[in-house]
Amino acid sequence: MAFYEYQCDRDGAFDITRPIGTAPESVACPLCRGDARRVFSKPMLSSSAPRALVAAIEHAEKSRHEPEIVTSLPRPAHASARRCSP
Repeated sequence: MAFYEYQCDRDGAFDITRPIGTAPESVACPLCRGDARRVFSKPMLSSSAPRALVAAIEHAEKSRHEPEIVTSLPRPAHASARRCSP
């Protein structure tokens, strides 16, 4: 069995489980019963990748659909280390 991801324009993403290779192009949304199309997402590789890399990839993926609102520029981590010497 495999998980397949679908996207409903009204209710968002959801997964279904089907035997490998049998997922249809579209299915009924479980909430609104409207047509949801199949989407292709990254494979679940988080168990073998470093935690920091997985977090960075997930943050980038989330920001693709839900960009963060920035109200100011970030401060440099080591502002005092950036001083120019005379």
